[in-house]
This record gives sequence, structure tokens and C-alpha cells, in this order.
Amino acid sequence: MATSVFTYRTTVEPLETVIERLRDTISRLHASQVHLIGHSLGGVVLLKLFDSPEGSSLPPGRVVLLGAPVCGSCAARRFQSMGLGRLMLGGRVADELLPEREPVWRATRELGVIAGTRPLGLGRLFARFDEPNDGTVSLRETEIAGAADRIVLPVSHMGMLMSSRVARETGQFLTNAHFGL
Repeated sequence: MATSVFTYRTTVEPLETVIERLRDTISRLHASQVHLIGHSLGGVVLLKLFDSPEGSSLPPGRVVLLGAPVCGSCAARRFQSMGLGRLMLGGRVADELLPEREPVWRATRELGVIAGTRPLGLGRLFARFDEPNDGTVSLRETEIAGAADRIVLPVSHMGMLMSSRVARETGQFLTNAHFGL
């Protein structure tokens, strides 16, 4: 199985441009199946991609979101209230992270969500979490109706990128559409 990393400039590249580039990148793969994994804001990008009509024309596959604040971000809202938020986050990023929302996954591909509960991260400098969190994103902020499965693991927001358990669970979901080894 071939893998590819898609990068974008979070604070300066408009979200619409990121989504268009991602859609074009996926289309150029000429693959019969494409699985996607999005961490943090990358998960929000994937949600927006599959909320668009163009998302349904992409090859089938599964999606895993890792610590993605799909419901909005209290850390971002707190950062914004300090006056530097929009400048540091970028206007379009702020537009996605500041409002509270109750997202619904409507795409035909299965969605898996991994959230963390190890409260270590920069988000704790800005937000005062009164609920379980990964140090940047609360569990509640990762909830999305329509997900095929969800798992909560004892990992921090950035730690989930290096966690062998997160990697195994992601592989399990991409293979079988459910978590739990």
C-alpha cells in the first residue's frame, strides 16, 4: 500500500484552496481506493472536503480523524480573546475553529474518530478545560454524529502522532471499519 503526505500552510492558505488542492491531489493518485487520516485541523479539512459535493466523486475508502476539533475549539476561542488569535491562527482557520457546532458525517465512506485524554499540550496555556482533553482538544470537541466508530486513548494531542497504539488502531479501522484489536 502506498502512502502520501499532504501538507498546507495553516495560517496563510485559504481553506477553500487547501480543499481544492487536496481534492486534486487525491484525483491524481488514480487509485481505486484512498484512505485518509487527518490530525487536528487536518481532520477539519477532511470534514469540509466531504461536506462538499466534490467529495462524493473521490475514490472510495475510509477516513480517520485524530484529535480533530470538529465541534470548534475552546483553546482557539481563548487564544482569540487574547487579541492575537486571528493574526496567529489565520482568518480562515479562525473561522473554522471559533464557532461551536454539532457536525454530522454525511459521506458514504466510514469515519473513525480517535480522541486523547492525556492533558499535555500548548492548548492548556490558553484554555481551562473542565472536561477530559488531550491538552489541546477536549473529548466533546471531537464528537461527530454519523461516525462508524470512536475510541478514546490515553494520549496527548501531539503524542497521538507518535503513538504505536494510535497507529495500530488506525490500521485496524482502515482495514475493518472498527477499532479494537
